[in-house]
Parts: sequence; structure tokens; C-alpha cells
Amino acid sequence: MEVYYTFCFLAAISVFLGFLNQYVLRAQSTIAITAGALALSLLVTGMGKLGLVELHTWADQLLPLMNLKDLLLKGMLGFLLFAGSLHIDLHMLRNQRLEISLLVIAGTLISTLVVGALLYLFLQWVGLPVGLVYCLLFGALISPTDPIAVLAILKNLKAPEQIAIQVEGESLFNDGFGLVIFTVIYALAFGGEEPTVSAVAQLFAVEAVGGVLMGLFIGTLFHLLICATDDHSLELLLTLVIPTAGFSLANLLGVSGALAMVVSGIIIGNFTRERGFSRMSQRELDNFWSITEDFLNGLLFLLVGLFLITINLNPFDYILILVAIVIVLLGRTAAVSIPFTLLKCRRKYHPYSERILIWGGLRGGLALALALAIPEGYAYIEGQDVRHLWVVMTYGVVLFSIVVQGSTIAPLIRRSSAIVEPEQSAEGAKQTKTRS
Repeated sequence: MEVYYTFCFLAAISVFLGFLNQYVLRAQSTIAITAGALALSLLVTGMGKLGLVELHTWADQLLPLMNLKDLLLKGMLGFLLFAGSLHIDLHMLRNQRLEISLLVIAGTLISTLVVGALLYLFLQWVGLPVGLVYCLLFGALISPTDPIAVLAILKNLKAPEQIAIQVEGESLFNDGFGLVIFTVIYALAFGGEEPTVSAVAQLFAVEAVGGVLMGLFIGTLFHLLICATDDHSLELLLTLVIPTAGFSLANLLGVSGALAMVVSGIIIGNFTRERGFSRMSQRELDNFWSITEDFLNGLLFLLVGLFLITINLNPFDYILILVAIVIVLLGRTAAVSIPFTLLKCRRKYHPYSERILIWGGLRGGLALALALAIPEGYAYIEGQDVRHLWVVMTYGVVLFSIVVQGSTIAPLIRRSSAIVEPEQSAEGAKQTKTRS
């Protein structure tokens, strides 16, 4: 029962921080809760070092029981992805399908390679001969932008539609592809087997394609069920079954539950909303999932803040964190700039598109969960546990992206909103002129 009680108290703290934020900081709720959790963690850690309170042992025992990795990857992720994808405009998603595809596939690969290579060169330079495969593993876990963090930050910011759909579409879809890359490199690093092209292709087909097909099946099934009833309460309960039983079924079948939730959420949000819900029910649907999303976001980022208590940092760790932040930003810049160099040959884009995509590439609990999945004590380099190094760097990047990038992206979005979006393409303009 200790875990349950802790969840209850953490949830209360999360709500209290959100309540306090509206009168004091007035910042975006995720930023305020993350900053508040960080402040509480630092306060408790400092009090522990002074001997005033000792929570390090308690946190060391409690967090493994909570199993933050499974809690996020097999629990909260389904709810948050489904809630976020309910608001995706399918028409805009189709219009930006090439951009999103390149950002998801090419961008994630480019970021993984750039981050891994730069980290490898730095560690070799400082005398830590960490293998390239371990550096690429860090690149794989940190490269996908976290949909939880991105959607939470951008939810209430009125970005231009073209930019908003690029950021949201990429963040919702690239976790599936990123997980495939992480799984392959993880097998190479710790499995002792060299993955073949056919094995990688099969893994991608099962995870990604299987997840999309599962999402189509779940979304279509519940679309028919919701349209068949006029009971408003039952309609909401049916949507609740999707990220619970539907997400669990996808994971048990070995396909990407994350992609299944995104696809099913797009179906419910674009088709079922209009045909299966009345006007009043649509408002209830939005309110219900908005409250659920805000609550889980607050709890998640408070848990991430609590995790700081269990990390023992040494002076070299702080240097690693600073280096990791710079390297990840360079990797993100390459991951966005290279695809856009190709895309600009066929279409005009908003002047702020690249800047917002680069600075809005936030990381969150998903990256930390993948870092925690690395086995402890498996690989030591000069007395340093690779898992500890990767977790420390991941935590630093997550905090920087949420607190610093998340709190400073608003001015960029406001400036972008004052500029009229360019025409999507010359072909589109010709079609519009023909129809008129």
C-alpha cells in the first residue's frame, strides 16, 4: 500500500503546484510542475546532506516498486498519446504527410547518428573509451521528441497550423520509429548478436506496421460501437477502453501500442467526434480527456523530479550534462535542417518552421524510461557504469528541454503567429485559382 499512498500524495502535490502556478508563476503547467518538482528534489537532497531528513534510501526502495519505465511505457503513454491525437486535424496531417514522414524517419536516424558520433568523439577525447555502439544507444533514446512533453507545452499556444501539425505529427509518430532503432542497437550492445537487415526489417514491420494496423482496427471498432449508442456516459466509457484494454492488447501482441493509440485517436477525433457525439457530448469528450491529460502529465513530471533524489552526481557528471545538452541540440538541428533543405525545393514554409521545430524538440519521461531500461552493472568504462552516465545525461537533457526550451519557445510562437503562412505549394495555388 506504500506505493498507492505515495501516488495519492504525489497527485495532491501535482494539483497543488498547478493551483499555485496560476497565482505565482503563471507559466505553462508542465513547466511549472517540472520546475516545482526539481526545486522540491533539490531541497530534499540538500536537507538530506545536512542530516535534517533522509529520503534517499526511501526513494531508492520506492522508485523500483513504482517501476517508472513500465509505468510510462506500458501505462501512462497510452492515455497521453490517445488524448493528444484526439486533437490532430486529419486534413492538415495529410497535407503535411511528406514533411512528417521525413522528420520521423530521416530526422530520427540523422539525430541518432550525429549525437552518437559526437558523444563518442568527446568521450574518446577525455579518456573514456566508450564503445561507439553505446554512444549510438544514447543517440537512439534521446533523439525522438517526446509526445508527452511536446503536446503538453504546445497545447495552449496558438502556433500557425502548418507548424503545429509538423511538431505534433512528428512527436506523435516518431516514438514508434525511435523505439525500433533503440531496440536494434540495444540488441547489438547487450544481446551479443549482430542484427541482420532482414531481422531489422521484420522488427520494424511488426512494431510499426503492426501498430498502425492495430490502431486502424481498434479505432474502427470503437467508432462503430460509439455510433451505435446514444448514452453519453457509455460513449465516454468506450473511449476509456481504448488506451486501457486496447493499448494493453497491442503490447501483448508485440506491436507498437504507441502507434496504435495515435491512429485510433485520430479516427475517434476526426470521424467519431462528428458522427457519434452530440454537440454537448463533444464538449464532454474534450473536457474529460483534457483533465485526464493534465492530471497524468503533472504526476509524470513530478515522478521525474523525484527521481533526482536517487542520483548521486559527481563533478564530471555536471560536465557530461552540459556536453549532452549541446550535442543533442546539434543533433536536433541536423535532424530538422537536412530534411527541410530537400523539402524547400518543392514547397514554401513558414519562416519560423525550422526554428520552432528545432527549439520545440522537447524530451521528457519517454527518454528517461528508455535510459532506465539499460541494464545496471553490465558495462563499465574506467570504473564508470555506462547506465549511470546515460541516465545522468538524459536527466539533464530532459530538464533543460522542459524548463529552458519549453519556457522560451512561447515568444518564438507569438512572433510566428504574426506572420501570414505561405501558400502550401505552387500546385495548390493553381488548384485554388482553377476552382475559383
